Amino acid sequence: MGPENQTTVSEFLLLGLSEFPEQHLLLFRLFLSMYMVTVVGNLLIMLAIGSDSHLHTPMYFFLSNLSLVDVCLVITLVPKMLVNPLTLNKAISYAQCFAQMYFFMIFVSTDNLLLTAMAYDHFVAICHPLHYVTIMSPQICGLLILISWIISFLSAILQILMVMQLSFCTEHEISHFFCDLCEVIKLSCSDTFINNILVYFVTGLLGILPFAGIFFSYSQICSSILRVPSPGEKYKAFSTCGSHLSVVSLFYGTGLGVYLSSSATQSSWKISVASMMYSVVTPMLNPFIYSLRNKDIKEALRRFVSGTAFSQSITVLHCFYFWTFLKYCSYFSQSTLSYHLLLLKKH
Repeated sequence: MGPENQTTVSEFLLLGLSEFPEQHLLLFRLFLSMYMVTVVGNLLIMLAIGSDSHLHTPMYFFLSNLSLVDVCLVITLVPKMLVNPLTLNKAISYAQCFAQMYFFMIFVSTDNLLLTAMAYDHFVAICHPLHYVTIMSPQICGLLILISWIISFLSAILQILMVMQLSFCTEHEISHFFCDLCEVIKLSCSDTFINNILVYFVTGLLGILPFAGIFFSYSQICSSILRVPSPGEKYKAFSTCGSHLSVVSLFYGTGLGVYLSSSATQSSWKISVASMMYSVVTPMLNPFIYSLRNKDIKEALRRFVSGTAFSQSITVLHCFYFWTFLKYCSYFSQSTLSYHLLLLKKH
């Protein structure tokens, strides 16, 4: 290929949610609060499940992995959103942008597949209770988690490798608060036909098929529950699925909102807000949904905070916060250094 196919853009500009400087402090406080609530909430869910032997079941095993993925997702997105208002620098390097895009696709895909695995777990528990222990063995649960991660890794690396073949000549402003795959593809001055086809294919494979699996599972669950003669048993079965249904509705509802908003409007602000709902707000609300609607989680959290489990796990908590602090400092120092280098180049 000729030199015209070489990438000439060394960095991108994230326009974010607001271009008004007076709103930057408000956005910083908002995102910092959401970040801390998400990390602490999901961390407490993981530690409570890990410290309570009564919760060492497939359902809570999937839930703890879902909390882990949610924490990783916000760590991928939010620190850069916190750094930009402080440094007044919207730039993100080419490598950082592609790394953020890669990990975002991994965690969103894994989140989606874990929700499907949890729906399958509810389906087996309600429709095939006598074979539940055999079907949902620890080996099968671990295999479902492993498959979810492998599929997510492979799909993300395939899309990243395809995007890395594109050229970026003049346009480098991303109308988003993070490096979204579709927005980055739009900036390319190369032929993006194959990339767009791949995006639609992966969306169908990792979006529509899991949703169809969830829909089928709950259609069978509803059919089984309606055949139960006892109203008390019906209520118990429905309440078991209530938290998961709420999370699925929130995840797919906000994800569908992103798709509809991007198709129906050209407003980058509306698209960014819709994206923030499923990528930042949904991980923050998940711990509340599961803790408020689940008595077992409430009891486990109460025992964890007030009992000996808290003292046994406090070291893990400190290590996690120290790691999060280092992650934040890394983002801050890296962005500040690139900002000063940019100033030196100008002068």
